[in-house]
Amino acid sequence: MAPAEILSGKVVSGQVRDRLKQQVVEMTEKFPGFKPGLAILQVGNRDDSNLYINMKLKAAAEIGISANHIKLPNTATEADVLKCIASLNADPAVHGFIVQLPLDSNKPINTEKITNAVAPEKDVDGLSSINAGKLSRGDLGDCFIPCTPKGCMELIRQTGVQVAGKRAVVIGRSKIVGAPMHDLLLWNNATVTTCHSKTSTLAEEVGKADILVVAAGRAEMVKGEWIKPGAIVIDCGINHVPDSTKASGKRVVGDVAYNSAKEKASFITPVPGGVGPMTVAMLMQSTVESAQRFLEKFQPGKWTIQYNQLTLKMPVPSDIEISKSCMPKPIDQVAKEVGLLPDELELYGQTKAKVQLSVLKRLQNQPDGKYVVVTGITPTPLGEGKSTTTVGLVQAIGAHLHQNVFACVRQPSQGPTFGIKGGAAGGGYCQVVPMEEFNLHLTGDIHAITAANNLVAAAIDARIFHELTQSDQALYNRLVPSVNGVRKFSDIQIRRLQKLGINKTDPMALTKEEVNAFVRLDIDPGTITWQRVLDTNDRFLRKITIGQSATEKGFTRTAQFDITVSSEIMAVLALADGLDDMRKRFGRMVVASSKKGQPVTADDLGVTGALAVLMKDAVKPNLMQTLEGTPVFVHAGPFANIAHGNSSVLADKIALKLVGKDGFVVTEAGFGADIGMEKFFNIKCRYSGLRPHVVVLVATVRALKMHGGGPAVTAGVPLPKEYTEENLQLVAKGCSNLNKQIQNARLFGVPVVVAVNAFKTDTKAELALVVQHAKEAGAFDAVECTHWAEGGKGALALARAVQRASQAPSNFRFLYNVELSIVDKIRLIAQQVYGARDIELLPEAQEKVALYTKQGFGNLPICMAKTHLSLSHDPEQKGAPTGFVLPIRDIRASVGAGFLYPLVGTMSTMPGLPTRPCFYDIDLDPVSGEVNGLF
Repeated sequence: MAPAEILSGKVVSGQVRDRLKQQVVEMTEKFPGFKPGLAILQVGNRDDSNLYINMKLKAAAEIGISANHIKLPNTATEADVLKCIASLNADPAVHGFIVQLPLDSNKPINTEKITNAVAPEKDVDGLSSINAGKLSRGDLGDCFIPCTPKGCMELIRQTGVQVAGKRAVVIGRSKIVGAPMHDLLLWNNATVTTCHSKTSTLAEEVGKADILVVAAGRAEMVKGEWIKPGAIVIDCGINHVPDSTKASGKRVVGDVAYNSAKEKASFITPVPGGVGPMTVAMLMQSTVESAQRFLEKFQPGKWTIQYNQLTLKMPVPSDIEISKSCMPKPIDQVAKEVGLLPDELELYGQTKAKVQLSVLKRLQNQPDGKYVVVTGITPTPLGEGKSTTTVGLVQAIGAHLHQNVFACVRQPSQGPTFGIKGGAAGGGYCQVVPMEEFNLHLTGDIHAITAANNLVAAAIDARIFHELTQSDQALYNRLVPSVNGVRKFSDIQIRRLQKLGINKTDPMALTKEEVNAFVRLDIDPGTITWQRVLDTNDRFLRKITIGQSATEKGFTRTAQFDITVSSEIMAVLALADGLDDMRKRFGRMVVASSKKGQPVTADDLGVTGALAVLMKDAVKPNLMQTLEGTPVFVHAGPFANIAHGNSSVLADKIALKLVGKDGFVVTEAGFGADIGMEKFFNIKCRYSGLRPHVVVLVATVRALKMHGGGPAVTAGVPLPKEYTEENLQLVAKGCSNLNKQIQNARLFGVPVVVAVNAFKTDTKAELALVVQHAKEAGAFDAVECTHWAEGGKGALALARAVQRASQAPSNFRFLYNVELSIVDKIRLIAQQVYGARDIELLPEAQEKVALYTKQGFGNLPICMAKTHLSLSHDPEQKGAPTGFVLPIRDIRASVGAGFLYPLVGTMSTMPGLPTRPCFYDIDLDPVSGEVNGLF
């Protein structure tokens, strides 16, 4: 018989590595920026472990795997090791993870506890009990196999011999080789016998084996004469025996007497150079397989999502009844469904969570989905259902058309919730749930803004007080105190020095003049624009006097409280594209001017870092869901008059990555298209760099009748009969407002789909008339919607229209270049969006134009603060008025947020409570703890 063919592990492992290298290349081409990740955790500093680890690191580098070697000292405790394992389990960049054994620690460590702590999906060594259990059950496609047995099987496959039906003998029963080898052969349909050193008929059993795998750990225990002629022999042993011919005095042999065995076997592995190289190759293969599974499971845009089935009732119950009848999915399930990783989620109970910004880095190379903004015609005081339409649209796209979709909406203020408006979670069968969580504290973002805003306000008045009562040197000694005899500027103080043109870092080197410039902000109290805030409607805080205590030494001034959502900090949160950008914007916020007319910023006050700390959690978007189980980001809620009225840039950016290139992100702009949509385009899209694909313009027969000359619509008062009876003439006349808002959207080059939000009092003829007018005015499409009563099903026509419109050309453009003068930018908005003949700047506004131009703020975008109840400045002018002159009474700056806001007419930033506030109807069930009667 011819000598056995040598199964060279070096050759086969080389082939495996070449194949893996190609797979990694293909993986990174398909998913740019992605790399399979391997972590090797070592405890101690054993020489043999160091050698094996270096081999693994070298192989990983050759293949293109990102390998990380974590080395703990030999003083590490079991708790230290488990803590490290928990961190690696949670790291999305680690796909394969091994603990190098043995653990070289002088502290007692339970090895089995350690190996079982490794997440089964990352356990590429296959040593955890879960992977061992799956292997023993035959779940080969859903587990990791220990590397040595896996390498043995690869070598057996190289022979071309079919394993199925063969008689296999495994000598050895260790958890690392023998036991898993038995299971692997068994589930490849061999008839398997496991032997060991105590088997009395070992030679006899070996003689029956077509396939022999030896892992006994005893030098040359299996003799050649035992082996069945033509058998395949896999020798896993590594033993050292004395050999005087070697420089080391010893040589390496296997568990099989190689020279005699190769005369009987058909294939045999040498030692060394047989199974050994395969073990490392199989570790690399398992790591690549784990990375592939990760991509399959968390591939952006590939969602497996469970939608909730609505049980519709007629008449439609109250919003709170509908909300309570729904059983929301656990929010971690929603997160998993949309491709978020466990470590990217911070749970706030069962129904809401914050999402880490790190997801943007993970998905940075993924294409964005389609971007849709929902806006409306000029509304009645009752609102026309933009939020309801936003939710209905995403429910239709997701739960009914089965496309990935995210809603991104603003967080409501508690002021209107307890005041006159009630909740803002949508309505009917189109809600964000649970609505009481949505409408109340949520995750505390607005409270964080209140704290941050009022810290700035306190810092302003405290600084004025201290400058009035202390000398330059006393101020300097307190601002730059000596600690253990050493004075040192903080980073924010260095920035102030640089702003002043003082390029010194030694506090002792400043001249008296430089000390004076450094310590004196010299704030002019009459120029302070920063107010205190509260998230409650309280009309008696609109004008207050502060500093009346005797301890303030006579320093009093008139001030006011605004509602929290009007704070510039809220606008910054909504426009920031990350933590660092938010911090920089905070520093740029202008709070007043000095007596020399120079802007005083939050950075000058030294408060920037503290603001960032207060807002570090608020910057993360909040994840919730709709009634039908589609995902929602609820994040930021800036005013739509003195601010831009849109949810956060960060929420939109994360959602666009998660939905994938064929998915949709639907966001809502506050008030009508002349306000919220215009600011969405000219401010939000300018800063975010995002480009919208579709505008959804919400219209109602009710609002169009009002614009056509119908009686006044008043909250809390029954509608006049003109609104409850068919009146085609009023509708047709009122379509002038619809036509103008369609034109406004088309100014920006984006296709417009009109959603006619149907009420039960609308007639078919009225609805058809609106659809006809919208199409004639240039809308891409116009459809009737019944989502309030039917959920996503009632917005299916809208969803299909949006799908089609998203495929149409979108030639998005801004209305103006920010380099234009302040006056020219205001005039462009007034004339082209509102229909004004011209603008008129009152004296105070003229002064601000000169001031802001001088201070270097003239190139900021414009955020018009005007009534939302008319295209003009007069809320009584309905329809589409023209020829009017728009009065600009003042202009203010939100420099940190990044815009100037001209004031058109008068408006309050602190709403008041009505005679009968909403809180009359709100209560708590003392037994269940449930909220009753809300909204």
